[in-house]
Formats: sequence, C-alpha cells, structure tokens
Amino acid sequence: MMNNGSPFPLVAIKPHWMQFCIGQLHWMLLCAALFIAYLMTSFMFHEVMAYLAVGIFIYLLLEMLSMARIEYVVTGEQIIYLHGLICHQTDYMELYRVIDYQQHRSLMQQITGLKTITIMSGDRNLPNLDIIGVREDEDVVQEIRRRVEYNKKLKSIYEITNRL
Repeated sequence: MMNNGSPFPLVAIKPHWMQFCIGQLHWMLLCAALFIAYLMTSFMFHEVMAYLAVGIFIYLLLEMLSMARIEYVVTGEQIIYLHGLICHQTDYMELYRVIDYQQHRSLMQQITGLKTITIMSGDRNLPNLDIIGVREDEDVVQEIRRRVEYNKKLKSIYEITNRL
C-alpha cells in the first residue's frame, strides 16, 4: 500500500492471538469437555459427543483463520480495515471524519494485557470501528489522533459543538 507522500509512516495492526482465545474460550472449553466425555464414557449416544466436538473444532478453526485475516492499516489519510475468510473485504474510514475514540478492556483482556480500541466517525458505511486485540502498551489512539488532527487541519475542517 502506498502512503501518497504523507508525513506519517504506515502502521499495520493485527489482533494478538490471545484475543482469539479470549473470544472463543467458552467454545474451546466445551469442545475439550465433549472430547474428554467421549473418551471417558461409553453410553448409548457417546458418538454424538464426538460429532459435536468435531463440529465445534471446525468452527474454532474457521474463526481462527478469520481472525488471522484481520488487519488494520493506518495510513496518513485513512484507516483501512481488511477482513474476511472466503470473501475478503476492505473497508475504509477517512481520518478527517473521526469524531471520538474509546479504549476498553474486559477482565480477560486485562489479564492478558490486551485492549480494544473503538473509533467513532461520521462515516456512513463504517460509523464505528473496533480494533481488537491491541497490546496494552501500544499507544494507537495517540497515533491515530495525531493523524486525525493533521487531516482536519489540512482540509480546514473545524468541529462545532452544541453544548449547554
């Protein structure tokens, strides 16, 4: 991807693999429990447990591959969100349309040192973008904020608020 003469370098962000574990922990535990129950028991329908475990395992594999295909690229003018397993999709958010930012961390993200960044914009196609699985020590919001302010200044866009 080209940077088109911007003073900012490209920043590529991929979700950390632990984010997959956080999001799919309940399915991983259920799959393991079904597989162990299949191995330990021999009652009439214990094959059903094996089929369920294999089905959940295939689901987890597809989810893992889907997460591996997620990439967020921050250029000088846009945030590009690449995602999708079978049909790869690319969404663009113009930086001058960004309105606000939010960082949040679930309990499991706090334990694993990850966070989710939500970027809110005036874009109709992509009003909110969740950048998931970012390492806690990466200051992505400040980097995006610098680029947003630069683009708003470059395009002479000023925010007018209606506050009481």
